[in-house]
Amino acid sequence: MTGLSRRALLGGTLGLAGLAATAARGQSGSERPNILCLVSEDNNPYIGAYGDRLARTPHIDALAARGVLFRNAYSVAPVCAPSRFGLLTGIDPRSCSPAQHMRAQARLPEGFQTYPELLRAAGYFCINNPKTDYNCDVDPQAIWDVQGVEGHWRMTPPGQPFLCVLNTGTTHENSMCSAREGSVTPQDVRVPAFLPDTPVIRADIARYYNAMEAMDAEIGNWLAQLEADGLADDTIVIYYGDNGGVLPRSKRYCYEEGLRVPLVVHVPPRWQHLAPGMPDSVSQAPVTLLDVPASLLSIAGVPQPPQMTGKPLLGQRIGQPVTYAFGFRDRMDERYDLVRTVTDGRWRYIRNYMPHRPNGQHVAFEWAMQAAYREWNALHLAGQLTAQQDAFFQAKPFEELYDLAADPDEVNNLIGTPAAAGVAARLSRALDRHMLAINDNGFLPEGATGEGYFESRDRAVYPLRKLMTLASRAASRSPRNLSRFQRLLASPVPAIRFWAARGLLMLGAQAAPARAALLDVLSNDAVPQVRVVAAEALVGLGEAEAAVPVLIALADDPQPLPVRVQALDALTFIGEAARPALPLLQRLAAITVAPGQTDYVPRLAAYLIALLEGTYDPRADAIPAQGCAALNRSGALFMGPPPSAAWPR
Repeated sequence: MTGLSRRALLGGTLGLAGLAATAARGQSGSERPNILCLVSEDNNPYIGAYGDRLARTPHIDALAARGVLFRNAYSVAPVCAPSRFGLLTGIDPRSCSPAQHMRAQARLPEGFQTYPELLRAAGYFCINNPKTDYNCDVDPQAIWDVQGVEGHWRMTPPGQPFLCVLNTGTTHENSMCSAREGSVTPQDVRVPAFLPDTPVIRADIARYYNAMEAMDAEIGNWLAQLEADGLADDTIVIYYGDNGGVLPRSKRYCYEEGLRVPLVVHVPPRWQHLAPGMPDSVSQAPVTLLDVPASLLSIAGVPQPPQMTGKPLLGQRIGQPVTYAFGFRDRMDERYDLVRTVTDGRWRYIRNYMPHRPNGQHVAFEWAMQAAYREWNALHLAGQLTAQQDAFFQAKPFEELYDLAADPDEVNNLIGTPAAAGVAARLSRALDRHMLAINDNGFLPEGATGEGYFESRDRAVYPLRKLMTLASRAASRSPRNLSRFQRLLASPVPAIRFWAARGLLMLGAQAAPARAALLDVLSNDAVPQVRVVAAEALVGLGEAEAAVPVLIALADDPQPLPVRVQALDALTFIGEAARPALPLLQRLAAITVAPGQTDYVPRLAAYLIALLEGTYDPRADAIPAQGCAALNRSGALFMGPPPSAAWPR
């Protein structure tokens, strides 16, 4: 690693005063500002400056009082890896499949450069500490001057401006599996209308507030270090969360809780001409985290490559305000879904292309981290939820529309109400235009031919406009489309066959006239992803004897991981018909996954075994206390030394 050692950073041989003096001589007075990005994980704006009276976040509040607060800021994905792909590349993950899925390995096209590469070429010294999680084949060590837990702006060579990204994991999802003391108690919190009001759920909400309080102290620590180093007057500070929060129906879900993030920009007086507004001001415009890399390039005066679609929020060229912020959900860990959404800051429109799958699909990591999910699921299985609380575990509507001003919990779906028809139509049209503009890759089954930024632009393989129409008809679940779906099972385009089969699956028993055509697909289609969907549809038509052996074969080696996950997902949703798969499931559940490899297959197998054997207990999904402690230790991030009297003032 280049630069200073961890020992030196912590006050070793060079000493804190010497480090600060070196840093001040090196970067103070530069002709370009330094840039400090402070990034917190899994955050809704449970922050005082955003109007949350329960939050204890004095340092972020003070930063907002000196800067510009973006009230309607959103991640494009409600989970870290796709969101961080966009933050690094400036490319919407949906444009470069499989980057839109959680935990994938997309290929960044040759010749495309990430923002740190562009800034380094322009003379900036670029540091990232430590989280990457870029969801693509970029080598973090190759794109940063310093990458890892030792990274700090003090490693910048004299006379060179820096870009330093410091990530804190204190509010990450794994923080919810252990106790967290703080100012907020369970009695203090408000329970959203979609959740049952129980002591367990109240405790998790309080734990999250207290994690936010601890994270705010870390932000304050970093800002104090910057001040003590004499660099505050020459450093633009950008604070943001990488995706929405982790409380139930937040992370992984396309509601405000999953997509809305804090975003605060502070520009010191010397660089006020680069600021997005006056100090202590608020921007109401909807923005997304795709605007962050565009803004970093704009601060440095670096031209924005055409593949980066965000609008600069500050810098030498500030983009025109936009009307909408768009978001999405695709595969989250081991569970598939396909959701697209748009908001103008007042209204949120959601389109569910897989309404036959509930929001509340069991995700092993999600359930393990939070007692609140386990409690919610257990009360659902016991029949002790109201209809509003139980909606999370039921089939979804094709479309949802919420008035965020009147209904911040997003529980009153206004689709179909005459008064909201115009809003729904406007947002629906905007969503369609955006999906076409970015070449949304989401209608291509994961692992199929055609994945990739340029590959998916081949309309012979991926006729996007036709697929959007077909997927909407499938999700509408109208039997009037039966003959169309049946005819399209013979299409030469695999993605069209896939969505035709999915349309028949969602019709359920009404798809009976297509039984013979589905059996032909089951036996003869060359694309395994299409056969998975056909098999699940056939089980619903009484053809389990033919379909289940196909799903069992597709869930096993040598099939690629996406196909195996899709087959196991289908087996999960066919109920008792999956019982012949038990021998395979028992073998798969016993697999030991190598470090760094995804464990989706054993997770899916173990859960399905418990369902089939009648032993599933949501409350038993928690990881042991020692496992939680080890997980949090492994995710501990270097914060640097606390401010002290030894620092120069």
